[in-house]
Formats: sequence, C-alpha cells, structure tokens
Amino acid sequence: MDNFLFPLMGKRAAALKSKSANFSGKKVLVTGGCGYIGSHVVRQLSSAGAHVIVIDDLSTGVPEALLSGETLVRGSFGDEALVARLIRENNIKAAIHFAAFAVLPESVTDPLKYYENNVSNTVRFLRAATAAGLEQIVFSSTGSLYGDFAPIPTPETFYPQPSNPYSRSKRMCEWIIEDVSRATSMKHVILRYFNVAGAGAEGKLGQRSKKATHLIKIAAEHATGKRPEIFITGTDFDTPDGTGIRDYIHVEDLASAHLAALEWLDGGGSSETFNAGYGHGYSVREVLAAVERATGRKLNALEAPRRPGDIASSVADTTKIRATLKWVPRHDNLDEIVRSAIDWERSLP
Repeated sequence: MDNFLFPLMGKRAAALKSKSANFSGKKVLVTGGCGYIGSHVVRQLSSAGAHVIVIDDLSTGVPEALLSGETLVRGSFGDEALVARLIRENNIKAAIHFAAFAVLPESVTDPLKYYENNVSNTVRFLRAATAAGLEQIVFSSTGSLYGDFAPIPTPETFYPQPSNPYSRSKRMCEWIIEDVSRATSMKHVILRYFNVAGAGAEGKLGQRSKKATHLIKIAAEHATGKRPEIFITGTDFDTPDGTGIRDYIHVEDLASAHLAALEWLDGGGSSETFNAGYGHGYSVREVLAAVERATGRKLNALEAPRRPGDIASSVADTTKIRATLKWVPRHDNLDEIVRSAIDWERSLP
C-alpha cells in the first residue's frame, strides 16, 4: 500500500481544551491515531498546542476521527523506512503507540495475527524509531494481562499472568520497550488500560467499531435499535451477581492520562508503568441497569456462556498514577459514561 498524506484542516477543530498540559511546538508521532482511543488523545494533544503526525493504515480507524488540523500518513507502523523518515524529517522526539489488534476473542482463534502485528511490528517500529532519534514513548497496554488470579484492585507490582494471546502480545511489547529503554536513551511510560468506554463531550468522537466486543458499545447499539438483543456472556463467575466485573474508564479521562505521561517524561521523569482506571468496578448487570436508566426502557438481555479468555474481575489500583502523574479523572460516573456512549451511537448511521 502506498503512503500518502492527509492534511486535515482546522475547520472542524474541537472545542475541548486541556485543563493543564501545554505542548506548544512539541511534535508527537501517534500510531493508530485514527482509532477510538488514539483520536481522543490526538485531539487533546492538538488542543494543548502539539503538532501531531498520525500514522495509521486505516484498517480499523477512519480519517474523519481527526478533527484539529493534524497530518495523517497512511501506512503501517511496522514500515521501518516510513517510520524513520517521518521521525527524521520532522525532528520528532516523542511518540504514542496505539496501533494494535485488540479483539480478545479473535486473538484466541487467530493468535499468529496478533503476534505478527502487535509484537513483530512493534519491534520494527522501535528499531526504526530509536535509530532515527526518538527519545520518548507512551505505550498502550492493557490491564487484562494481570490474569484471573490478580488481587482486586490490582497494583502495578502484581506480576502479570496473561491468559490470552492479545494480553500476552501486550506483555511481550512491554518487555521489549523496557529492554530498549535500558539499551538506549529512550524513556517510556506504559499505560495499562482497564475498560475504556464512552464518547467525547462534543459528540464528535466515539467508538466506531463495526464488530464491537466492548459491553457498553454493544449495549448502546442495542439501546438504539441496531441490535435485537444483548448477550450476558457468563453468569457463573465468582462475583456477587455472577457476571464479570470491570473497571470502566471514560475515554476522555484515559486520553488525559497520556498527556500527563508526556508531561512526566518532559519533566525528566523516569520510565514507569501505570494502571489507567478508576479503582472500582461494575458488573455486567449493573452496566445494563445503567443503560436502562438512560433510555427508560427494558433491554432484551439474554444469558450466554462465557467467552474464551474472559476473567471474572478486573479493577485497577490507581494509587500510583494519581500520586506520580498528578492525574485527576473528571468523568468517573457510570451513568455519564453510558449516556455519552448512547448519544454517540444515536449520531451514527
């Protein structure tokens, strides 16, 4: 696939302004910046004054997700020549790495797809980026790599025990980034996401996945008539109501954690790993009850077996990220998260 540039002008620029970050003149390369989380981070970076260059093959992302005048380069983050050229020509010192396949059940049935893209392409990206002079990287990892036997809430000090190829691929990338940081001058922040949900406050950004597997996205589709039913996958977990418990974090709060991570590195902070969540969780049934509150109608919820690779509970210990990065979430409210997801879904065809 040939590479080409999309200069996306600011006529649709977002109104959101960062509450504290100031990256005026800072150049940041963002892989996968046209995706759900990446586009929210890109918008916050642009609002904070950064010059953002996005590399995305558009296999899942869409160029319309860039709202604020960023430059889009269509291509693979594993294309070493392209990555090196972009970094050298633009004198880029910082990158945020989102690009990855991220559908857990698919990773169980097609593991090589995940190891090739998530791991092998990350090796290629890092080889090119460090040789071209990259000094900082923020990496998109996952709280699912802690596994099924983690304490609740889970601190970063708990040794990961990933139970599926997606989570293992993220853990492998963490090791690779850590080793590269030891061998070079590059410093890193690894953010282990918990369950990301919701949509941007202005209704211009949200999750567009055509084959969604995230509960709140699926529930929003059902609530807006795009699905005839919703399945509760697993009712026999060791939880109070038998359904899986997750720590749901609003996408805008997760995006702000990336800016806080870059500020940390800009200030001379050391390479670190942080959980990104709220520190408390909700069960599947509790989430569906929130959807019913938001819509005022009963959902057609059907019980089904567990999905391969699912765990009972996943909740972050967020002590470290709050204390070290001074990160303060602003949308820690399940009803707000659910309403924003439903409003976004209503805006889509």
